[in-house]
Amino acid sequence: MSLTKKILLTGATGAIGTEILKQLKSQNRLSEVVVLVRDSKKTRKKLKPFEGQITLHYGDVTKPESLAEACQNVSVVIHLAGIIPPLSEDNPELGRRVNIEGTRNLIKAVETHSPDAFFMFSSSVVVYGDRLKTPNITVSDPLEKVHNDHYGLAKIEAESILQNSSLRWSIFRLTAIMGIGNHEISGIMFIVPLDTPMEICTIRDTARAYVNSLDQQEQLERTVYNLGGGKSCRISYKEFMSRAFNAFGMGAVNFPEYAFARQNFHCGYYADGDDLEEILHFRSDTIDTYFERFRASVPPLQRIVTRPFAGIIKWFLTRLSKPLKAYKQGDKERIKFYFGVIEK
Repeated sequence: MSLTKKILLTGATGAIGTEILKQLKSQNRLSEVVVLVRDSKKTRKKLKPFEGQITLHYGDVTKPESLAEACQNVSVVIHLAGIIPPLSEDNPELGRRVNIEGTRNLIKAVETHSPDAFFMFSSSVVVYGDRLKTPNITVSDPLEKVHNDHYGLAKIEAESILQNSSLRWSIFRLTAIMGIGNHEISGIMFIVPLDTPMEICTIRDTARAYVNSLDQQEQLERTVYNLGGGKSCRISYKEFMSRAFNAFGMGAVNFPEYAFARQNFHCGYYADGDDLEEILHFRSDTIDTYFERFRASVPPLQRIVTRPFAGIIKWFLTRLSKPLKAYKQGDKERIKFYFGVIEK
């Protein structure tokens, strides 16, 4: 089926959005794409490879008056824009303005200017809460509100706003999405329990799901799906970290006892994830092909240089551990959040 109307894409400068543009370019479909993005030197640079091929509208989902022009005569909306952790947790008010009110504003604008549009919303596995003890997830599971998880709460509320709109819609709850080439390691790694069961999906497979969705609207309409990489993309967080550290030349994942949290994170296995794959046929990667590409993206010289200093690097990383900091400070509230009851 050929595209006859516009595809409105938000979050186009993010990893998934950029990959969607690349895939649409390879299919010669960019001429129908409208990108809604805030104007900055950074966004202009990221969108330069698509200059002259897409229709570009500068706007901000938190400013309703800036949305009308981009939402005219739209056939499909792929809404990826949002504030993600850690910023969503460090600045919850900004997160709410973008993730909840911004989504509401965009939905209203599309309802007004393109009432027949098909609206695709990017949600997250975070809406299921802590699944450490019950890792097998289906879309019919209750949504769990983890205390003070602003990002998860925002996704739950935004889903509800869309489901109660007058638009045709579909919601994809994304699993842990992994890219290649972004090698930043931060303190966020410590809030994930090492026993966490993970099912990843690569950025290129995730983007392919959205691209393939453009021609499958009727099957997807008014349905929530779990988007994951499938059984071949499952791994424990400890094993994931071990393979990533090995690729960096960092050695073993050996940190102090209370460096990693033991509860109140998300992730798990999508027991019904094949439902979306059967419609969209988007999967190409496994956990092994992901790490093959991951390792290839790390320059061999970097591994050689890193190995002698791995202990020092891990010592510096340990200082970023919020769970360990809470434990050392005797912060009872945070200790309970990260670890539950600690048996002495």
